Amino acid sequence: MTVYDLMTIMDKLSSLRAFVKVVELGSFSEAGRQLRLSRSAISKYVSDLEQDLGVQLLNRTTRHASPNENGQAYFERALVILA
Repeated sequence: MTVYDLMTIMDKLSSLRAFVKVVELGSFSEAGRQLRLSRSAISKYVSDLEQDLGVQLLNRTTRHASPNENGQAYFERALVILA
């Protein structure tokens, strides 16, 4: 396994953590505060995850984010992975 492979795995785990925190809190900003990352970093992690999966995971408004059907299923899997 190369250093690049390890970095890719770490990015995917960071994306999972960001996604889970957004679902739990319903907010990109609050997830960023709790993870000590900017709101834009959290948004990028979640967007990258959605792009990798090829599906939208969250319903977004200006003040709230909630999982759609795909997002809820992925959230439940992510909790197991991160446990």
